[in-house]
Amino acid sequence: MSSVTFETQRAALADVVAIPVTPFAEDGSVEQDTHRALLRRLLDGGVRTLTPNGNTGEFYALTPEERRLVTELTVAEAGERAVILVGVGHDLPTAIASARHARGLGAQMVMVHQPVHPYVSAGGWVDYHRAIAAAVPELGVVPYIRNAQLPGARLAELADHCPNVIGVKYAVPDAARFAAFARDAGLDRFVWVAGLAEPYAPSYFSAGATGFTSGLVNVAPAVSLNMIEALRAGDYPAAMKVWEQIRRFEELRAAHGSANNVTVVKEALAGLGLCRRDVRPPSRPLPEEQRAEVAAIAAGWSI
Repeated sequence: MSSVTFETQRAALADVVAIPVTPFAEDGSVEQDTHRALLRRLLDGGVRTLTPNGNTGEFYALTPEERRLVTELTVAEAGERAVILVGVGHDLPTAIASARHARGLGAQMVMVHQPVHPYVSAGGWVDYHRAIAAAVPELGVVPYIRNAQLPGARLAELADHCPNVIGVKYAVPDAARFAAFARDAGLDRFVWVAGLAEPYAPSYFSAGATGFTSGLVNVAPAVSLNMIEALRAGDYPAAMKVWEQIRRFEELRAAHGSANNVTVVKEALAGLGLCRRDVRPPSRPLPEEQRAEVAAIAAGWSI
């Protein structure tokens, strides 16, 4: 285990970590050709890290068979062009089976979704992630943290047992808490990914993040890449120019407790003629009167 350095995986996390959408056909099934075309568009746009089965991919609305399919399509389409970070979660046997499936396909990392169990203890959080990480010691493991109660020391404890826990997708909407958590866990020990995408990336980068996740990248890869370029250069005014460009789009996604997070992305893609706007419950398509605004924003990015 100690011979594995995970350098490629670490570099891939310190980047725009794209969360592709899962396009659906008219009959409600996964539209495979469209899915591959959207992935190709991301890759051609310069994206080098892909997360199949992320929340923008409607992870919790997919069946186990569909989650496997999405992983398979992503690995096949990306080939050597991107590092694949596969989303896994649910009960432990399911998460472990998904991680092993990803390993079998040649994916390099798994992202462990925040446990949705209503009763999560900090120690139980460690046990859950430890079991998954131990099942796939060759893969980089990235906990997706949305739990503001979890102390940074618990992440350090997890990594003491599992050296393949190499990065963190931190998605608590509190920049000060992130700064403290990262330092308590070990700022230099992990790659810190701003898990709340472009709106939070500048503030989280100022506190030590070196990558950010993105759903917006499905629509406009160049916009997300412009932001990370500015952040890598330490040019916060330039990064905030991009922030202003994407602000309204991201506000629409965040409204009503992020009710339309995926909906707005698919609406923009539908407006560009790239996929159907269909989403699955508990998401809903955008009301007619809001569609024009989304189309206008995307048009303004001159895609």
